[in-house]
Amino acid sequence: QVQLVESGGGLVQAGDSLRLTCTASGRTFSSYVMGWFRQAPGKEREFVAAIRWNGYTTHYADSVRGRFTISRDNANNKVYLQMKSLRPEDTAVYYCAVPAIPYDLRFDPEGYGYWGQGTQVTVSS
Repeated sequence: QVQLVESGGGLVQAGDSLRLTCTASGRTFSSYVMGWFRQAPGKEREFVAAIRWNGYTTHYADSVRGRFTISRDNANNKVYLQMKSLRPEDTAVYYCAVPAIPYDLRFDPEGYGYWGQGTQVTVSS
């Protein structure tokens, strides 16, 4: 089984930076694709970023590309989302996730079978 715990959310001003951390359990974490999603009030959950096991293959939503960076530390079972130049529209609950087939890189939330509890990010204007 996989358990995921996010941390690092908070209230920031537009233009600020924030780093989210997801700590995972599971003996084969280093083999998993890891994804970040977000969900704003009244909106559907949307893809933010994903990273393959090697840490070199990454994918981003157009809305965050160039501002957000996903990375991972396989030795410590962590994945990070560094967020810069935050905007009010980035306000959401952010979730880390593992695909239902852990080696399968997916962009749709339906393809993910393991989720953390989420961490709130609020960006004020």
